[in-house]
Amino acid sequence: MRQTRSAATTGGFYAFAAYLLWGLFPLYFLLLLPSTPWEVVAWRVLLSLVFCVVALSVTRGWGAFARIARQPRLLGWTAAAGILIFVNWTVYLVATLTGHVIEASLGYFINPIVTVLLGVLVLRERLRRAQWVAIAIAVVAVGVIIVGYGQVPWISLALAFSFGLYGLTKNRVGGTVDAVSGLTLETAWLTPVAAGMLIWVGTGSGLTLGTAGAAHAVLLLLAGVATAVPLLLFAAATRRAPLSLIGLLQFLTPILQFVTGAVILHEAMPTERWIGFGLVWVALVVLSIDSLRAARRTRAAGVGNDVAEIA
Repeated sequence: MRQTRSAATTGGFYAFAAYLLWGLFPLYFLLLLPSTPWEVVAWRVLLSLVFCVVALSVTRGWGAFARIARQPRLLGWTAAAGILIFVNWTVYLVATLTGHVIEASLGYFINPIVTVLLGVLVLRERLRRAQWVAIAIAVVAVGVIIVGYGQVPWISLALAFSFGLYGLTKNRVGGTVDAVSGLTLETAWLTPVAAGMLIWVGTGSGLTLGTAGAAHAVLLLLAGVATAVPLLLFAAATRRAPLSLIGLLQFLTPILQFVTGAVILHEAMPTERWIGFGLVWVALVVLSIDSLRAARRTRAAGVGNDVAEIA
């Protein structure tokens, strides 16, 4: 029991650290200006691959990587995951570097609800009443933003669905692909695209690496580490902490992003945005309470089964 609690505590710490780093990403990426989103995402892909290659070498993970690489089904899933995370990274960087941090935060607030919805549409899962209520409230929230703000929150929806589908692809491979091997394959698939983007940027506006000062160059070169570390922390957390705890901690990321956009960057928050965000937060409260109750019932059922087996 003590080992289980210790593992859960450690997992909770890993999850908190991962979500904290993701929540602080807007401040980090803004330091990379005048780099364009296209240059940053390209370096992010290539340097993440370099980091993963080093990590595989240090941890002697090449054997596991080779076993995964020999399975076409897993290669297909990692290619799909790579495309989805590339879309997510690109949209997020465009949002952050063009003054739409609040809209990006809305995407990650909506993401848990999108994940539940994908479970119904793709995995044919059956939802509880409270989950349907949360989805309905979220749909109304998006409608309020569309009507009041005068445009569809494409950034929010693209982030929510790309990351939700990315999570779905990771779910399909389950524990057969470890975090480092998975990220290595995902970034390897994207390497030709990233290289092409650097050539395109270089022949257009010009690459900024090495032209905007030493501090900027160091920060840009750390993009791979900044990308990989929270992903590895998150992977470690999911193996130790209960999903109910991870589900609650995930709100730390969009909260920090929202505060960054509203308080630090002073992005506009008209009334219709407040109403839309308020409805999303209500939906998340409903979803969280329902998830905690479901987890409590599952634990109680497990204890009851253990007692019955002992008897």
